[in-house]
Amino acid sequence: MELRYLQDLWNDDETRGMDEPDLLRYRSNLLGGDRRLTNFGGGNTSAKVPTPDPVTGETATVLWVKGSGGDLGTIKRDGFATLYQDKLEGLKRRYRGVEHEDEMVDLYPLCTFGNNPRAASIDTPLHAFLPFRHVDHLHPDWAIALAACANGPAQLERLHKETGIKLVWLPWKRPGFELGLWLENAVREHPDADGILLGSHGLFTWGDTSRESYVSTLRVLDGIGRYVLPRIEAHGGELFGGAVALTRADRDALARALMPALRGQVGGVIGHFDGSDEVLHFVNSRRAPALAYQGTSCPDHFVRTKVRPLFVEWDAEKGDAQTLVAAAKAAFPAYREDYARYYTANKYEGAPAMRSASPTVVLVPGVGLFSFGKNKPEARITGEFYVNAIHVMEGATALDDDLPKQADIPSERVVDNYVALPPREAYNIEYWQLEEAKLKRMPAEKELSRKVAAVIGVSPGIGHAIADRLAKEGAHVVAADLRPELATEAADDLKKAYGAETAIAETVDCTDRESVRQMLARVVAQYGGIDLLVVVAAVFFPPDETGRITEEQWRKTFDVNLLGSYIAADEAQRLMKEQGTPGSIVLISSANAVVAKKGSFAYDTSKAALNHLIRELAVEAAPHGVRVNGVAPASVVEGSLQFPRERVLSSLAKYGIAFSESETTEQLRDRLSGFYAERTLLKRKVTPAAVAEAVFLLASPRTDLTTGQVLPVDAGLPDAFLR
Repeated sequence: MELRYLQDLWNDDETRGMDEPDLLRYRSNLLGGDRRLTNFGGGNTSAKVPTPDPVTGETATVLWVKGSGGDLGTIKRDGFATLYQDKLEGLKRRYRGVEHEDEMVDLYPLCTFGNNPRAASIDTPLHAFLPFRHVDHLHPDWAIALAACANGPAQLERLHKETGIKLVWLPWKRPGFELGLWLENAVREHPDADGILLGSHGLFTWGDTSRESYVSTLRVLDGIGRYVLPRIEAHGGELFGGAVALTRADRDALARALMPALRGQVGGVIGHFDGSDEVLHFVNSRRAPALAYQGTSCPDHFVRTKVRPLFVEWDAEKGDAQTLVAAAKAAFPAYREDYARYYTANKYEGAPAMRSASPTVVLVPGVGLFSFGKNKPEARITGEFYVNAIHVMEGATALDDDLPKQADIPSERVVDNYVALPPREAYNIEYWQLEEAKLKRMPAEKELSRKVAAVIGVSPGIGHAIADRLAKEGAHVVAADLRPELATEAADDLKKAYGAETAIAETVDCTDRESVRQMLARVVAQYGGIDLLVVVAAVFFPPDETGRITEEQWRKTFDVNLLGSYIAADEAQRLMKEQGTPGSIVLISSANAVVAKKGSFAYDTSKAALNHLIRELAVEAAPHGVRVNGVAPASVVEGSLQFPRERVLSSLAKYGIAFSESETTEQLRDRLSGFYAERTLLKRKVTPAAVAEAVFLLASPRTDLTTGQVLPVDAGLPDAFLR
């Protein structure tokens, strides 16, 4: 097999000893691992495997097919649904026609082989009714470009002549039982076909073994690539009508300025930005507005990207950040009105209620593509899907030649040979009752889902515990610290526990406003903005034998404990204001702020000033919907870098507490925290987890009417009672 664009990655040494289901998994990972072949979560593969029936002992043919919601690139053996092939065939006798095809989905679980909890996907009959042992259904950009051509059937005839690859054209049909019957009939009428191309959808290929199916898929797709890609390359700079805007040299700065405003307009989302050359080639082009408005073709695309993106018209040559933000905000009302018209025009009786009318993809000439989702992976993948759509439009428009177009396609649905799905068909996918049911089955989102939280001061102890508590509740966390190794350690722990894209590490000096601004700019670039800020960073200098510290240490204490908190909060609330979304800031104070005692003048007075700073900031930030509160813990010794061994030994000696030099630092800390606990009303130690719980409470919507307050977490320390 000669391949020009693809590579045969099958390794016989790796597959030796695998059974059919494992070979299916292996093949699926190879195909799904190349995003040129299928998009994330898109497509499916199957194998019909002779298997002893656990009840009768007789051999049954079992359909192994990718289960609902899986991804071919990462699927494991347990990601496949298993169904009796004969029972699926028997469903044909129950089928009442296309008007009732959705009711067939309720019968798929009754065909399950074995005690397999994996739900069968809507594409199950597409695999079951094709008379081949192994089937691959993919959504490759090259193939969908052909499928989205107004002259698609004629292109397939030319493809056959040029490459020898024979594909059968089937017009658009929503995936389901009826399409499965169409596929079965198409193969019956064209037994010599190499595959089937579904209009506006994707490609089916097959083989008698897993290896043969893989080879057939590569051969067909590489042939399509040899047909489509040279035609794209031949258009060069004139693709999409040529460029009418130039990429801005300051595009990254413009993207950072625009992202918070977009995130606020879309509402309740995490953001992602793509300023790649392939995106800019499209958004800078003459035909981009018309092509973008047509919408996407493949159903996998617009389930995430919606029926169409928002295209921002602005002066990409001379405009600045301010005019760009204004133009983008001004474009949202018209987009929402257009989306509402689309919903109303296509709504059917019993249809799900209209979801958000805001876009999930925003295109900006000279700058790039902005995409949004409920978490970072979804925001990124939504953007990747629209890049897939760009590739499809690229191929379809490059194939705009003298071949006859399909007679049944209205001219208003065609832009430069590119055909998107009709609005009603797009609606029927987006608001499919089966899709709605899938959404309702998803687990409820966590309380801080879709929020971005920055924690400054994530060293072991309080900071680390707060970062973990917020991430546990669904927040995307920026683990920030003056010491990069501590930020990295905290972020790595969060990624291991909650997902690779849920946290980032940032180095920041909160006493330096420019350092804070740069950190927040990177947060905007990564997640789109910020919703929660917690400042834990603080210093404590142990006094000398006279009970004093130096004046330089006094200045450092106030710089970090007071000025640093002010700078971080001030910059964060400015960003929250740009978003126009509710925000919450929590500053870590101390019981020492109200307890007068010897030996910690600077630390105690800095925290007393911080308490009043919280009230002042609350007054200033309230008009922007930002709340500012504080948490005042008593001494937290457990795991804290503020209690190194020397300080603990000094404190134990100061209070006359017996100890041994052979004890570990943690054992010594436990002795000291036990002493502190005995001074409280509740006789309990104040732990990092307890402080983190208070921070979560104030940061969360549970206290959305609370601002300007300081919440003690001290197990009942009478000397710290507020008065």
